[in-house]
Parts: sequence; C-alpha cells; structure tokens
Amino acid sequence: MFLAIKEMKYAKLRYSLIIGIMVLVGYVVFMLSGLADGLASGHTKVVTDWQASEIVLSEDANKVATASQLTAGDIDRVSTDDENKAAVSIFSGSISENADSDDKTNITVFGADQTSFVVPEVTSGTTYTADDEIVISQNLADQEGYQVGDTVSISNDESLTIVGIIPSSSYNVAPIIYTSLATEAKIKYGDQDFGGAENIPVNLIVVQNEDNVTVTNADGDTKIEAIDEATFIENIPGYSAESLTLNSMIAFLFVVVAAIVGIFMYVMTLQKTSLFGVMKAQGVATKYIVRSIIAQAFFVGLFGVIIAFALSYGTSFILPAAMPFAVDLIKWVGFGGILIVVAVLGGVFSIRTVTKVDPITAIGGE
Repeated sequence: MFLAIKEMKYAKLRYSLIIGIMVLVGYVVFMLSGLADGLASGHTKVVTDWQASEIVLSEDANKVATASQLTAGDIDRVSTDDENKAAVSIFSGSISENADSDDKTNITVFGADQTSFVVPEVTSGTTYTADDEIVISQNLADQEGYQVGDTVSISNDESLTIVGIIPSSSYNVAPIIYTSLATEAKIKYGDQDFGGAENIPVNLIVVQNEDNVTVTNADGDTKIEAIDEATFIENIPGYSAESLTLNSMIAFLFVVVAAIVGIFMYVMTLQKTSLFGVMKAQGVATKYIVRSIIAQAFFVGLFGVIIAFALSYGTSFILPAAMPFAVDLIKWVGFGGILIVVAVLGGVFSIRTVTKVDPITAIGGE
C-alpha cells in the first residue's frame, strides 16, 4: 500500500490520466443508469401506483393494453374475494390551451370511476364529479403551467375543465390525465351512443391486493385473461427494448473499464521491469509488488468512481424537467462497486509480468 501511494504521487500525470478516463466512463455509466431508470419510470409510473395484483385484458390483445377491447360491463366477469377492482380505459393524445393552438403536449388520458382505487388523491382542487372535468398530473402542470380552473382542449377539440391536480405520474413517457369513463369515451369516440354505461369501451380491468382472481369466458363474450403486473409492464410498447438496450450499454462499459485499466497498468508495468528486477535483487518479495499493483488499480477505480458519482449526481439537478431521469442511489452504489472491481481485475492482468521478472536479466538489460 505504501509503495502504491508513493508511486502514484511520483507519477501524478500518468495516474491522473487513468483516473480521468475512469471518471468519464463512470460518468457515462451513472448517466445511462439514470436515463434507463427514468425511462422505465416514465413508461410504468402510473401502473406501479395502482399496486395491482392482476390486470385483466382481452385474450387477443397479446398482453398490450391499447390493443385490448373490453366494456365496462366486463368487470362483472372478474371475480375476487373483496371485489377490489376497477375498469380503466386508455387514450393517447395531445393537450393544448385551445383547439387552434400549435403548442401541444403528448399526454395519456385514463378513464376510471372517480371513487376507484386507481385514481390518486388530488393534491389541490377536487376530483372530477361531472362530465368534461379532468384532473392532471403535477408534472403536466409544471411543464405547461396549467392550473385548477383552466380550460383545455384534448385531441379532438373537446373542451375540458381542470378541477384538480394529482401527484406526478406518467405512462409511455407522457404525463397523465384522469377523467370519467364517459368523458374519456367522448374524447376517443366523439358523441357516439353506446347504449348504456355498461357498454362503454374500456381497455383493462385492474384488480388490487387479491390472490384469488378468476375470469369467466362465456360463449359469445370476448375472451379475457388475467396477468400479473410484471407481465403487463414487460409488454408496454418500447419498455423492454429501451431497458435492454441501455442496460446492455452499461454492461459493455464494464468490459471497457477492465480493458482500459488493464492496458494502462500493463504498459506501465513493462516500463518498470528493470525497477522490479532491482527490487527483487534487494529482497523485495514478489507478492509485495503484486499487492502494490492491485492497490494502484483499486485507487484508480475508487477515485474515478467517487468523482464520477459526484458529477453525475450534480448533473441530475440541472437536467430539464422533460428529460426522463431518475437517481437510484442504491443502484449507483452497486454500479460503482462493479466499476472498482473490474478496475482491479484490469490490474490483475499485469501480475504475470511481475512474477516473470528475473532480477539478473532485468538489471543486465538496463
């Protein structure tokens, strides 16, 4: 340890260069991790807020919510112990201050009974109680400056009144809006008459905190199936592909760190072959030199990770609000530990060079 620190102090420029590269790679790892978590949360936040035990969709929807076609009356075909269930409809569109405005924001509208568990409690204003009333998520209010009492237009020129604001949430990386099933159907289908509230189209039925969920498929009915929350999330369009891509990039960066540190340490070890020969001739044990190299790799990884962690955390405070980014400190600490480990493994590649140094040959070669 003493030898490692003394040498790093002596060759400040060399080791600063390696640490700098570690900082850059670590910074990219943490930022990609934050982006991956932000995108994942952006796709799924509203679903995880439901705390659903099962989600019921039509069988032919291939587990995709927007492809599922049910009716509000299909909720009676889902049996649970406590009847803790809610019919939900989904519409992806855009919101603006009025129909003629070119400044539109993508949103996802959820239709549900205002008393159901899927609708969050409002943080300001009141929940919707009549047609053409909506509640919006806080992130939408912050992004566009909407307030309780504002009148807005959604997609097909429907004029709706904001009566409340709920905590920030999103689905498919878009802010969300809650309204009644009838209002959501009006936004989606216009003034079409469905012949009763039980015939209003919905996309899914959410069941909360239930272990015994059964569905009934009678002849002539749309076949339905119940899936768990994790399966539902995995089938949200874009979620799995984005997560796999970003996580694969992070894994690849771990390999890059091991290669970079390994190459640098190997080159510097070759340059010090004669010095190691002299040290061995003076009786310095090989394992002492090996420990020194491993310690240097550890310090390179440690300092690089600490600086990268601080830079990434600081960057998270200046990113635009519209950018999906989430800081998971536990995951970042885990990734930091992996970076340090692979840095040490990179240093291990140089050990064989040290063990093969022959004092006589090394000194004579000098």
